[in-house]
Amino acid sequence: MKCIIGAKIILPSEIVDGKALLFDEKIVGIVAENEIPTDAEIIDAKGQYVAPGLVDVHIHGYLNEDASDGSAEGIRKMAEGVMQNGVTTFLPTTMTVSMKEIEAALDVVRSLQEESKTWKGAYLAGVNAEGPFINASKKGAQAEEHIKAPDADWIIKNGDVIKLCTIAPETKGGYEAIRKIRENSSVRVSVGHTDATFEQAMRAFECGATQVTHLFNAQTPLHHRKPGVVGAALTADVYTELIGDTFHVHAGLFSLIAKCKKDKLVLITDCTRAGGMPDGEYSLGGQKTFVKGIQCLLEDGTIAGSVLKLNDAVKNVRANTDLPLYEIVAAASLNPANAIGMGDTKGSIEVGKDADLIVTDMDFNVKKTIMQGEIRYEA
Repeated sequence: MKCIIGAKIILPSEIVDGKALLFDEKIVGIVAENEIPTDAEIIDAKGQYVAPGLVDVHIHGYLNEDASDGSAEGIRKMAEGVMQNGVTTFLPTTMTVSMKEIEAALDVVRSLQEESKTWKGAYLAGVNAEGPFINASKKGAQAEEHIKAPDADWIIKNGDVIKLCTIAPETKGGYEAIRKIRENSSVRVSVGHTDATFEQAMRAFECGATQVTHLFNAQTPLHHRKPGVVGAALTADVYTELIGDTFHVHAGLFSLIAKCKKDKLVLITDCTRAGGMPDGEYSLGGQKTFVKGIQCLLEDGTIAGSVLKLNDAVKNVRANTDLPLYEIVAAASLNPANAIGMGDTKGSIEVGKDADLIVTDMDFNVKKTIMQGEIRYEA
């Protein structure tokens, strides 16, 4: 048994002070400090926050590695790197490259999932397949030559490892594919890289789509007579991703989005291989990208993912809204865990859940990452 004392414990709906957090591999309980078992191993948080481990459901790369490379060593390096940002569970995210490359990436994650339960890195929950079933008119930084019509059978066949996939519902066979995937697998479908109207997006939700990929980016915008995918995302009861880097979406909109979405807001990084690296030239899906500060662009100026860390997304939303910290943390932990069907074991400090925890300072810089009750990283 281990016990964290001296912490401000971030729960789903409040922050608790003056209590102790008991755990082994699972969360055991939150007790008064005079109720700590005498044989417990004590960890003193020294007045800092203890939060649930963060869950990144949309991340392409980190530390010059990319999920679409299909490299086992690359995935291990990503997992260890993001753990230092407080991420304890993640979905390496593929994009629109050749089917051969996507399948190789799926095979690598499939082969590493069991190992990832005990390695020194974030847990591999599966894969987010962001491409290739998108609309070429909203391809963003994805390679048009590899775009395909939605293939439900392919998604279902790989449903053992794909947790989430993006589909442009207005493309040929899109609605039928969404319905078939939801009826025949546990894969969640997200609407994204899409030219859908408001009505088409709402129809996609009726067919079973439960999420919207990176709100405002690579989709039809909000207009008072044509609400678009953005309008559908803000009004429908679906999980909605937000890249919280202040570049993809203006920080002035963070409050509005959060108030509309509540517990369906999902903070993501959409990070590329340039994450954690110095400014310079990198690649994304076989295309050159150029990184300067928080901006990651193709040669033609198209936004090409981010270099965001998920704990920094929490910081950015905190700095630009009046939301309570526990709500912001939930958007980076419990909400994404629920979005991919893992909220029963991940994403919050609740009795019986996995003891995936982070200790952070008052500015939400990560000092310790604990996975399955074991300290895996210390700053």
